[in-house]
Amino acid sequence: MSHPQRYELLLIPDHGRTRSGAPGRPIRSAVVAATGETGASGYPRYAGEGMEADVDPATRTVEAVLIDGEELDYGMSVQVAGAEGERPAAR
Repeated sequence: MSHPQRYELLLIPDHGRTRSGAPGRPIRSAVVAATGETGASGYPRYAGEGMEADVDPATRTVEAVLIDGEELDYGMSVQVAGAEGERPAAR
C-alpha cells in the first residue's frame, strides 16, 4: 500500500479540552518524512525536526510518537496538520 511521503505534525497541549471542549493551540510543528520502516505499532514510520512518529495513513492518526527522543508528556497530543480542521502551526 502506498502512503504519503511527508506529514506536518502538530504538538498540542490537551489541557484546553477540560475547560473549553477544544484542544489548545499548537506549540510546535515538524515536517516529518517517511523513513521506509514500519514502527512497533505496525504503521509507517516518519521522522524529522526532532519528531519520530508512526502514522496510520488511512486515518491520518498518530499511533506512536517520540519528541526529541522522549515519550510524549502527559497532557500533550500530536496530530497531523489539516486533520479535523486543524490550522497549520506558526513556526
